[in-house]
Amino acid sequence: MRAHVQRVSRATVTVDGRVTGAIDGGLLVLVGVARGDGPTEARRLAEKCVRLRCFNDAAGAMNLSLLDTGGAMLAISQFTLYGDTAKGHRPSFVAAAPAEEAAALYAAFCSAVRELGVRCEEGVFRAHMDVSLVNDGPVTLLLEVGAATPPGEAGA
Repeated sequence: MRAHVQRVSRATVTVDGRVTGAIDGGLLVLVGVARGDGPTEARRLAEKCVRLRCFNDAAGAMNLSLLDTGGAMLAISQFTLYGDTAKGHRPSFVAAAPAEEAAALYAAFCSAVRELGVRCEEGVFRAHMDVSLVNDGPVTLLLEVGAATPPGEAGA
């Protein structure tokens, strides 16, 4: 599984003119699910996101996590994180999990975030979403867990 994590001062997701999720401060996390991912990867990625020390402490160093700051998460399903453009200009999504599997693992990720004590707002799986955010910093990080993660990479 992959996560594109952005530290935000606020973020919202709207589907068909209706806000389905909004946070005032915390992390906007785009979540991608790969073929072969399972509940273990969903839990590991949730733990990594919740414990990610990307918020400034009193000295200005990135030492605090969502758990430390009391921030929230807005999680958005994002199969395009597994888009491959190595051959040409049109992305291939063969590495992305099938929709039914991805939906279950996205839900498991969001549930794990909540179980870890963080408020988790959501988009709508497979919907066209308008995501709006104010990036704080900006701070943007890529996280990955699972069998496809190269040794020594984050989340391995």
